[in-house]
Amino acid sequence: MTLKTKIIAGLVAVLVIMQFFGIDKENPSYAAENDFLAMTNPPEEIAQIIKTSCYDCHSYHTKYPWYTNVAPLSWWIGDHIEEGREHFNLSEWGAYSEKKALHKLEEFYEEVEEGEMPLTSYTLIHGEASLSDEQVKKLVTWVKSLPGVK
Repeated sequence: MTLKTKIIAGLVAVLVIMQFFGIDKENPSYAAENDFLAMTNPPEEIAQIIKTSCYDCHSYHTKYPWYTNVAPLSWWIGDHIEEGREHFNLSEWGAYSEKKALHKLEEFYEEVEEGEMPLTSYTLIHGEASLSDEQVKKLVTWVKSLPGVK
């Protein structure tokens, strides 16, 4: 066996072993009345934008496509989802204090307005999550219209 063959065989073995260490793809249960959309009751168009562009990473409504079964890609995606939920969890909206919720809303519209969210790495694969300029304007205007948002 040549050195090149040994290296390739070693890499294949590592990739196969990695597949045994998958991510947790179970969406936690939560109180539906604490959900952002249930609590804020946006117009249907706004609700659809939020569901399509935000809920996959920032709620307990994550859909895990086939490629989340392939390590190390699955680890990267799992980390993104975990971080997204930690930073801004739309399924746990009702658990936020008023001060925290207002701060999150301000971050929300700023990130969207600046084109930081949704992440480009997400919209490359999920084109439907990309926001048009018109959708950004509508979403930002709606969030800014909520009581207490500056």
